[in-house]
This record gives sequence, C-alpha cells and structure tokens, in this order.
Amino acid sequence: MHLIDGTYELFRHFYALPSAKDSEGREVAAVRGVLGSLLGMMRASTTYIGVATDHVIESFRNGMWPEYKTGQGVDPELLAQFPLLEETLNALGVVVWAMEEYEADDALASAAFLAREDSRVERVVISTPDKDLAQCVQGTRVVQLDRRRRVERDEQGVIQKFGVKPSSIPDYLALVGDAADGYPGLPGWGAKSAAAVLSKFGKLEAIPPNAQDWHVTVSNQRSLSEVFNRERDLAFLFRDLATLRTDLPLFATVDDLLWAGPGPAFAPMADRLDKAKFSVKRIPRSR
Repeated sequence: MHLIDGTYELFRHFYALPSAKDSEGREVAAVRGVLGSLLGMMRASTTYIGVATDHVIESFRNGMWPEYKTGQGVDPELLAQFPLLEETLNALGVVVWAMEEYEADDALASAAFLAREDSRVERVVISTPDKDLAQCVQGTRVVQLDRRRRVERDEQGVIQKFGVKPSSIPDYLALVGDAADGYPGLPGWGAKSAAAVLSKFGKLEAIPPNAQDWHVTVSNQRSLSEVFNRERDLAFLFRDLATLRTDLPLFATVDDLLWAGPGPAFAPMADRLDKAKFSVKRIPRSR
C-alpha cells in the first residue's frame, strides 16, 4: 500500500517545473507533475494507493499554538491547484483525503494505522520526507519514503537518522522544534542532546528533573535540565503538536484503496492538462 503526501508533492512540483497554463488561463504545471508521477507508480504495478492533501492549510493545531503554520505567504497559484489536484485524482480513480480540520499528515498516519491492522497488508509505504511521519514507521512493514531523494527508512533507518525510535519522534520534535510547522522547541536543545537523552528515557515524562541522574554525555547538561524543568509545559504542548492523529475513520477496509482504473471524467481532464502551454522561458519557479 502506498500513502502519498499530496501537499508535499504539489509544493515540490510547483517549484521544480516551469509555469504552464491551460486553455482557461489557469496554472496547472504542479498538477501535471503530480499526476505524471502517480501514473508512473501505477505503471510500476502500484495498485493500493491513497493521497492526502491539505485542502485548507490551517488545522486544529492553530488553535493550540498561534504561530503554527498557515497559508500566509504561499503563492496563490500554488494554493489554487489544490482543488484541481483533488478533482483530477478523483477522476483518475485514486482515493483522496482532502483535509480541513486535520492535516494531511494526520490522514497519512491514520491510514497507515488502519492498514497495518489488516494482516493482509504486507507493506505500507508512506511517501513523504516530513520528519513527523517517522513516528509511524514500524519495523520493516511500515516505512517512510522520500521519493525525490529515493531514500527509504524502516525503523532502523529512523534510529540512524534521528538517534531515537519512531515512538520517540514527537518527544524529539518537542525538544528540537520543527521550523516547517512553526514551533521552535526548547532553547538550547539540539538534535544531539535530544537524541542522547531520549534514546535513554524515551519520553519527556521519563526525563529526571536532575541532570546528574541522566547518566548521558551531553554538553551544557545542567543548563538543558534547567530549561526543560522551566519549560516543561511548553515541551508537552509541542509534543502534542507533533503527535499525529491515528484515529480518523478514512476507510472501512483496505480494499477501498484498490485502484480500479480511471473514471469517465478523467480523459477530458487529462487532455486539458496535456494541452497546457508552458511559459516561454520554461524555467522553474524560485522560492
């Protein structure tokens, strides 16, 4: 089963491809790129597939932390392609979860949880480079794939990358922060110190208040302990932000994600996209 981060794919193709307009003057290059990528997967015998998108960039997390990521500053021509992508993939016959209250990452996490509960599913591949999805990795059965870099991580790969087990990823992000999502972590805490402490204790609540009880080698250990004790409530808030929801009722059975081919609306949509005119310069956009 392949679970695709449609938001990431749309952003990636928007900045990687030159502008292209359809007959109505709408920007469609990113949708073309995502569609071509998914069709390539299907030609390679990908049959069970679901795509999650952030139909609305904001989510319930914005009410928890005012500085959490929003759609502010996102190119309007990129935002305008989300509904078109969802419409195109639905016509293709691909299951799309267009998220509003929750985020696309929550949909991917919930889909992975539902899939791994089905003994018929041999492998779940979550296609996204987002750090927070590493918490969903389980052994070699649920893995994370960065399709652009062609890097796949199973549980040992997550440990090698972050220094902690998948189950500790929300705690790790609570300490180091996630700039992409808009929360800073705790002052002074970095990747090495967070990995060293959490590889021993696993969870925030298990970290002893006294640095002398950590029994790990971390620079500025005492000051880090003071910061953690002082900002403990903030750390737990950040962990809640980083914890993906896995209880969304996205589908009744994995059979719902079996791709059975495009619907009748797909051919005219694909033709319109195929006839889109590229810009004269044909250069990718700059961020």
